[in-house]
Amino acid sequence: MSNSTFQPSHRARNTHPSSLAILVAETERLRAQGVEIIDLGAGEPDFATPENIKDAARRALTENFTKYTATSGMMSLRRAIIERINEDFGAAYEIANCCVVSGGKQGLFNAVMALINPGDEVLVERPCWVSFPEIINFAEGKMIAVETEETDFHLTAAAVKRAITPQAKLIILNSPSNPTGRVIDPTEFRRIVEVAVEAGLWVISDECYLHFVYPPRQPFSAATLPAELRARVLIAGSFSKTYAMTGWRLGFTLGPPEWIAEVLKISTQSTSGANSIAQKAALAALTESQDSVTEMLAEYQRRAAWLVPALNTVPGIRCAMPEGAFYAFPNVKQLMKDCGFANSTQLQQILLSEYGVALSAGSAFGLDGYLRLSYATSLDNLQQAVERIRKMQRERAK
Repeated sequence: MSNSTFQPSHRARNTHPSSLAILVAETERLRAQGVEIIDLGAGEPDFATPENIKDAARRALTENFTKYTATSGMMSLRRAIIERINEDFGAAYEIANCCVVSGGKQGLFNAVMALINPGDEVLVERPCWVSFPEIINFAEGKMIAVETEETDFHLTAAAVKRAITPQAKLIILNSPSNPTGRVIDPTEFRRIVEVAVEAGLWVISDECYLHFVYPPRQPFSAATLPAELRARVLIAGSFSKTYAMTGWRLGFTLGPPEWIAEVLKISTQSTSGANSIAQKAALAALTESQDSVTEMLAEYQRRAAWLVPALNTVPGIRCAMPEGAFYAFPNVKQLMKDCGFANSTQLQQILLSEYGVALSAGSAFGLDGYLRLSYATSLDNLQQAVERIRKMQRERAK
């Protein structure tokens, strides 16, 4: 008799579930029990999708635009993507450079899977978004961490150059950064790409938070790079954060036609293409008023201006002001020591289970001793959360 026990593949066995997904599940479990939770763990805007975007989706339904589209995406949407990028950043992308995907994460996943062979090394700054290491692992590559803690989480070309080995094939950049909120200076960004290209590496630029950059900094895209550098760069873009469309699951990739063709090939055998109604909505998002983006950015900046100074009044916490995205990434090493916590995961668990504050441990992003707080929530929630953290410190500090 054959063994009836399910035996997962080695790829499945070696893939870990997202720590953020686990946090969401635990938060929902506690809420179902009647526990009041202040959620600073969610990496999504708390704003509603703008009405003009929802109107476009309603029209798509009314017009029965509910069939398959080309796997690469609606031609009109692809054209709108490249026109927006070209206009905003002075690039010269063409249709062959663009592919629509089912969320920014699919674009990243496909791009890595299309390039990386077993044993290839991929450079990623640490701390980094939780899915970067797992995507690399799934492709059977090897992640090489470029440490940034000593430079206050600013990635530098010098650090990248030191990390490159003969086995390195790719570097993934993420600016503004999740989780640190750091923004790579445009001049340094170009130096980083120059160092990578000179060493024969390819580059992925994750631009999920592209438009959420706080003055005096300005939005910067790899699209601004000269053509000889862009020839080895793939941009992973998303509608999720910019237009508060997380549940619509829509993103895009921009890059060399030969890389995009491989991304597309993987899509044909996985999703078959992005949601047709979401594509119509995204077309409206790109081609109509951008006022909602400006309004969200201003509100995020207002919240950060309150949250960071407030966190710094809690004994044992040190927090720098983010430069973009909507995350604070405070250093809580002294708080952990004062309160007897072995690691940031333990601190996260106590804050959730005993004080009703959901946030992410720095260890989820590869760096213990920190917490990630999303301020994509109301100012009232932020104020309550800080008071609960302060209460925890008072009650547990030795």
